[in-house]
Amino acid sequence: MANIQINDLRKVYDGQEVVKGIDLEILHSEFIALVGPSGCGKSTTLRMIAGLEDITSGEISIGDRLVNNVAPKDRDVAMVFQNYALYPHMNVYQNLAIALSLRKLPKEEIRKRVEEAAQILSIKDLLLRRPKQLSGGQRQRVAMGRAIVRNPSVFLFDEPLSNLDAKLRVQMRSEIKKIHQRVKTTIVYVTHDQVEAMSLADRIVVMNSGKIEQVASPQEMYDNPISRFVAEFIGSPSMNIVPCKLVKKNQDIVLFLENELTLPIPQDRRNKYINYLDKEMLLGLRPEHITEKRVHTHHNDFDFSAEINVTEPLGIDTMVYFNIGRNEICARATPSSVTSIGTRMEFTAHLDFMHLIDPETNFVVQ
Repeated sequence: MANIQINDLRKVYDGQEVVKGIDLEILHSEFIALVGPSGCGKSTTLRMIAGLEDITSGEISIGDRLVNNVAPKDRDVAMVFQNYALYPHMNVYQNLAIALSLRKLPKEEIRKRVEEAAQILSIKDLLLRRPKQLSGGQRQRVAMGRAIVRNPSVFLFDEPLSNLDAKLRVQMRSEIKKIHQRVKTTIVYVTHDQVEAMSLADRIVVMNSGKIEQVASPQEMYDNPISRFVAEFIGSPSMNIVPCKLVKKNQDIVLFLENELTLPIPQDRRNKYINYLDKEMLLGLRPEHITEKRVHTHHNDFDFSAEINVTEPLGIDTMVYFNIGRNEICARATPSSVTSIGTRMEFTAHLDFMHLIDPETNFVVQ
């Protein structure tokens, strides 16, 4: 196990800075997910940790050792790639053992490590098969096993599940989480899939345009996004974002939306929102916080009606789409409560969960 310390890390390609001075501390045995859209710098950051990309400037330490100029093979890290990178002419045992054989470990030590890894990954019955005889999920297990047998200080995963079908991805997420609970090794995991990041990681690092936007536990990031980018990126469906304006009404402060809908401000937020009076702002509210009309369970539940544009039945829930002014809004409702497309439906907005975003900075008012 080892911690990883990243200080002012930068990477420049052809005069373009793709990683822009990030700072990050990853703790012993922590599972960290780097997540963000394509081109945000997450895979480049992972490859710099692995030593597969040169660092333009900054420092990376693994444990107590600065590794900027340390060769990849000497960093005590093991990497699992998107493509399985298995040797087709070798069976599973040989694929698992190859790195240990190159290090000239005793045969008995190799056998012990391979069998332990196979036991952890439930592939003991596959040791004599060739990669072409394995399913995608089994090949990914072998790729992970090849990393596990090395007993590294750090595991690095670069979008390892993106080649699998949806059902197998869910199954493999569970397997990876179980492996981490058993081997307790530090893991840095890159993915573009925010659901994958939420379900696996102890903390999520959201990256945007080469910078770290926010670092937090999955629940903290979901409940308290720091910016519009994080608010819209984390969560599926995405958070609703609606233009609004804070105005005074009868000595009170309310939110005025462009379709003339007026929402009350929760009492405990008025002091921090008062500085934004008469300013154009953005209201953020997740789909699950706009439901069919319900008995009020919070002081700040607000009822309104809207005409349904589209519905998406999902079994346990139905996603309902309607417009507030020019903005399409998504609500999450129980299927039996949803009326027909083109009819008006009664909704409840749970405003205790609202976010107010300053469009000039794109940061959430804290």
